[in-house]
Amino acid sequence: MRQPRLRWLVPDSLAAELPGRGFGAIKRRAKYLLLEAGDHHLLIHLGMSGRLRVLPAEHPPGKHDHLDIVLDNGQALRFNDPRRFGAVLWLSGDPLQHSLLSSLGPEPLSDDFNGALLHARSRGRKVAVKNFIMDGRIVVGVGNIYASEALHLAGIRPTAAANRISRSRYEKLAGTIKQVLEESLLQGGTTLRDYVGVDGGTGYFQLKLRVYGKAGALCGSCKKEKIRSVIIGQRSSFYCPGCRGCPEFCVTG
Repeated sequence: MRQPRLRWLVPDSLAAELPGRGFGAIKRRAKYLLLEAGDHHLLIHLGMSGRLRVLPAEHPPGKHDHLDIVLDNGQALRFNDPRRFGAVLWLSGDPLQHSLLSSLGPEPLSDDFNGALLHARSRGRKVAVKNFIMDGRIVVGVGNIYASEALHLAGIRPTAAANRISRSRYEKLAGTIKQVLEESLLQGGTTLRDYVGVDGGTGYFQLKLRVYGKAGALCGSCKKEKIRSVIIGQRSSFYCPGCRGCPEFCVTG
């Protein structure tokens, strides 16, 4: 370990207790990776700029290569994070009961996520619906880009108050969230800055974006109005002021 000071301090017990253990199941919960190691789990979060690479252990470390997990075959799982917003933690017991994971909402592509859940959790919430669906306590995995895209497909303006949206519209929104995420997975993700996949390649979903980053362009759905941008919760949001989303998800309410 070359730099233990990440978002949280890498525990000293990791170096003492991990050697000699084999990794079992490798799981994911939201943006957290969970590597099973006997009765413990290695929790890894990549933050905004972190990367994991597998390379020969003797390969010289770079400036931001903070931690190596050396494997029996001479390879190393190397954690790189220029901004040090990521995390490497060593957990005992049930990792899903850890404070970082216990309050998270359902996975968006699971059967647990649907319009009924969104509608129920939105009651009494006056926050903008875009911020509502980006709240990891409501549902995980819906980032800024995907929220704008899903709301556009569902025909819901991102500034609308969460508690003013009907259950039927939330059913459509749950469907478009799933659609957008599935499309992005097929395209390898979205690369706007420095994201690369495990093979070193970039994602191509940015080529499929309908509204995000397209302020001033003619809306491809209604072909009448120009896409507008607005700041919601200190993040840029994009929408068409005139249409009700793509035809297959048109909302009349």
